[in-house]
Amino acid sequence: MKPAGNIIPVLAGSYVIFGLCSLWFSDLLLFFPLLLYQTLSAGLFPLAVAALPLWGFLVFQINRFPAVLCLLGIFGFVLSFFLWLYAGKYQALYQDFHQIRDDSEEHTLLLSEKNKALLEKQDYEIYAATLRERNRIAREIHDNVGHVLSRSILMTAACKTINKNDSLDPLLGNLEESLNGAMNSIRSSVHDLHDDAIDLEDAIKGLVKDFTFCPVNLTYDMSRQIPREVKYSLISITKEGLSNVMRHSNADSVDILLREHPALYQLCIEDNGTPENGIPDIQTGSDSNKAKNTSGGMGLSNIRDRAKALGGTVQITQENGFRIFVTIPKSFSN
Repeated sequence: MKPAGNIIPVLAGSYVIFGLCSLWFSDLLLFFPLLLYQTLSAGLFPLAVAALPLWGFLVFQINRFPAVLCLLGIFGFVLSFFLWLYAGKYQALYQDFHQIRDDSEEHTLLLSEKNKALLEKQDYEIYAATLRERNRIAREIHDNVGHVLSRSILMTAACKTINKNDSLDPLLGNLEESLNGAMNSIRSSVHDLHDDAIDLEDAIKGLVKDFTFCPVNLTYDMSRQIPREVKYSLISITKEGLSNVMRHSNADSVDILLREHPALYQLCIEDNGTPENGIPDIQTGSDSNKAKNTSGGMGLSNIRDRAKALGGTVQITQENGFRIFVTIPKSFSN
């Protein structure tokens, strides 16, 4: 252990002061073992070695120094030495204990993170399996029940056409109305199942994968419980934004951020290029609607319309690239 710079003169001065005072007060020699222990603890071994002959010299200089005190002083030196040894072992054990405790806490934290990741993966697998099952049910209903109902509706319409018994007209009319109602109900249920089965993250990643114009950096931080209308809007806006980059920009990099906040959903599409091919001038903010006569203007207008339909806002800027910033409040979307 490296001694502190200010403790060396303190200990050396203590030896000198105690040595001089012991010439008049011999009992002070009994404090030398305490100084020796402190010296050894500070790692000043040369000073500790020099303290022993100094103590012996002072004992020799004092006339009629009691032999009992002399033996007591020697015992004190021996005791100080062994206390220093055991204190060093205790300090080493103490440091080892803290190291083991820190390692244990680190391993516990890593294990907790791995368990959390495993649980999230299991939850996602269950969620994905649920979506696949919903899609399967929707296909089964559409392919089987839907076709049977369609055939029944056509047969009922044919029966109404060739029927010559007026008394059967109300019955056939009610039957046709019931079948049409059942078909509409099944169609609505199938659409709901299919819409709920859409995974926003997979859909966005699919758009990014299909976008080959330039590299795309995607940051996705959204929960799974997102309203259907918000899913469709975010997917459409992302598709329109990437299309805008491909048609009107010379960018070589695009950043897409989707993040869910406590009160809103956020989408940001930003590139590092400059507008080309006549992209319309825009006004920074959420109320610009000019230049709709070009494809770029229509695209930006569609983005604003989709966000506005859900109570959201769109901020568009052209500083250091083209940036589309969309926010959709949760209160409105819910």
